[in-house]
Amino acid sequence: MVRVMIVEDQKIIQRYLESFFRENRDYVLTASIESAEEAVRLCSSVRANLILMDVKTKGSLNGIAAAKIIKEKYPSTRILIVTSLADSRILSRARSAGADSLWYKDAGEEELMNVVKKTVEGKHVFPDEAPVVEIGEAKSYEFTRKETEVLRFLVKGYPYAKTAEEMGIEVSTVKYHVQNMLQKTGLNSKLMLMMAVAESKMIVKELD
Repeated sequence: MVRVMIVEDQKIIQRYLESFFRENRDYVLTASIESAEEAVRLCSSVRANLILMDVKTKGSLNGIAAAKIIKEKYPSTRILIVTSLADSRILSRARSAGADSLWYKDAGEEELMNVVKKTVEGKHVFPDEAPVVEIGEAKSYEFTRKETEVLRFLVKGYPYAKTAEEMGIEVSTVKYHVQNMLQKTGLNSKLMLMMAVAESKMIVKELD
């Protein structure tokens, strides 16, 4: 029987992932927690064979950094990074940290459990590339890194001035990036842009 730990700070998704294992006799859910830091601490006592690890969790330690620590201490523990972050850097960082596999949270149960099974068997499953999502008339890869960084602050609810302060740039530069994104997407306002980002599931959280 495979001992499973889930590390996910969004309650709805946490419960969703838990449901995959509760009635499956091949697995036993030994822990379901919200913090990557706690996952590192619990490894010695829980002795999970498989950890489903979110990238961004509660606390200062992100899931990829935690995966690296755990794999160094417990190399036989399989780690499957589960994420909704549409960022190609996540793929390379997960591999570098020694994660066994990476897949996306919004995959269906059958698809995700197939990745789980392969990971437990010692196989490595990674998508070929980060998912491409549509925002208005644009594709997510059409946004520059600076534009994505502006989005990151705007979706947090930061006004232009606060976004400029955090990025160390002028307010006019922030507005310039927003205008470029509006032109690419064919949308008419910052509000419409934020709504389109939310609806497309283009997650722009920052990986520390």
